[in-house]
Amino acid sequence: MSSSSNDRSTESFFGEVISTYTRAQAIEDGVLIDVGSMAQEAGFKRPVAVTSAAWADCVTWTEDDNRQQVYQDESGRLWDVLFMASNAIRTRSGSGDRLLFELYRVPRDRRSTKAELTTLKLIVGPGDQGEPVITILLPHED
Repeated sequence: MSSSSNDRSTESFFGEVISTYTRAQAIEDGVLIDVGSMAQEAGFKRPVAVTSAAWADCVTWTEDDNRQQVYQDESGRLWDVLFMASNAIRTRSGSGDRLLFELYRVPRDRRSTKAELTTLKLIVGPGDQGEPVITILLPHED
């Protein structure tokens, strides 16, 4: 049996590709933040990036935040995100390409001094060359 009769190219099925947006472009544009070296320290074997929205919610912390709220720094907040993501991977039951995980973080609201529980999502998907990569994002992001 000829495989050509059963094969359909993606283009013949969906049509011509109009545009593409690579992971590398998203990192260059700041839509994704590559957290490579710290992710490796936290035990990740694959490239890890955090969406700018998740970064703003769970990592960003300024000197102004320190004066108005409690003293923290971005590297510590990033470590918390990566450690909890790594722990969620190690302790999960089942399979799949995504999982939700929780962590405590002080919200950047100019008044909070206590950490609150928040949820993030981790997705394993293909990188620009089809290699597995990890993205950490807010639960409502895709």
